Amino acid sequence: MSLKDQITEDMKNAMRAKDAERLGTIRLLLSAMKQKEVDERIELDDVAVVAIVDKLIKQRKDSIAAFEQAARQDLADKEKAEMAVLLAYLPERMSAEEVTAAVQAIVTELGAKGPGDMGKVMGAVKAKLAGKADMGQVSAAVKAALAG
Repeated sequence: MSLKDQITEDMKNAMRAKDAERLGTIRLLLSAMKQKEVDERIELDDVAVVAIVDKLIKQRKDSIAAFEQAARQDLADKEKAEMAVLLAYLPERMSAEEVTAAVQAIVTELGAKGPGDMGKVMGAVKAKLAGKADMGQVSAAVKAALAG
């Protein structure tokens, strides 16, 4: 079963269970997926769905930070609940050591030297690690590898 089908099934189950918060989050995800399909006239595969989920999680993290800074814990809690639902659709994340090792291998493979090659390395790393690792962590690992 594809990730897209799994999400649709989860929506149906949330409807049956009358789980309004979960249902709202899943509908938001399905809406973002449908928007991407319509805009680009494509059928989404699992990799594209994971990219959308990643994007929505990043938005939630940014919102949580903003709400907590504004002392709106009620809204921050709502965003955290949505993020928990979305995290279930991501594949297991790589550890920091695995990310560092993968980045080091790509830097060596490309023969990259110094901060000037950051764009080239990030492009290769994104293609290889998309959905498997937090891109903020990846970016830090690339900077460290190119600085050393």
